Amino acid sequence: MTDRSEIISQMTGLLYPFILLFGFYIILNGHASPGGGFQGGAVLASVFITRYLVEPDRCIQLKTLKTAEKILFVCIILYPAFFLFATTANHSELMNLTYLIVMNFLIGLKVCSGFTIIFFRFAFYEGGI
Repeated sequence: MTDRSEIISQMTGLLYPFILLFGFYIILNGHASPGGGFQGGAVLASVFITRYLVEPDRCIQLKTLKTAEKILFVCIILYPAFFLFATTANHSELMNLTYLIVMNFLIGLKVCSGFTIIFFRFAFYEGGI
């Protein structure tokens, strides 16, 4: 892809902050509205995918992203166990709200990293890049 459109590059550069903001909004409000970790993570992954489509020369570190995904998976497993054993039988509304927000955030980041890895796997291995 040597032909690079300046209009598309400028527009995606302008849209990145809004896409990130919208993705985090979906994640953080998933406990009270439609959406949540999976949907917000998919929106966040679109930032990495469009970044690659606009500037394919700037490569993302897949090894770092895979490590982050594994760490997030462990956190998703350990956080509910910690929440279950560290709290008493009296779960307050604030504790439940905090639990839901943290879980949505962890799931959103995990989905974002997973979708990004899947896209780059297809781009590099299946696409012959």
